[in-house]
Amino acid sequence: MPRKNRRRNEPGRSTSGAQDPSLIDGPNGPVRVRRIPGASAEKIYRCPGCDLEIQPGTPHVVAWADDGDGDDRRHWHGGCWNARDRRRPGQWR
Repeated sequence: MPRKNRRRNEPGRSTSGAQDPSLIDGPNGPVRVRRIPGASAEKIYRCPGCDLEIQPGTPHVVAWADDGDGDDRRHWHGGCWNARDRRRPGQWR
């Protein structure tokens, strides 16, 4: 007999203690992170990691302070985001 998939809000499934995957620890406090697929990238942004442009259609990462209102959002190349820990402290956020 095939297995039936459970719904997320089904009773018996606990979400307490689950960590929000979009929230990470940054050098200046918690940071929200969202991955943008290439199909959704419609504008040109400047990456704070390499100071080069992120062209439309390029998948990338958006990060902003958890306690902020989103005005401090920064768009990063995926590789620059992954290398952010190897950069000098205080260069991002």
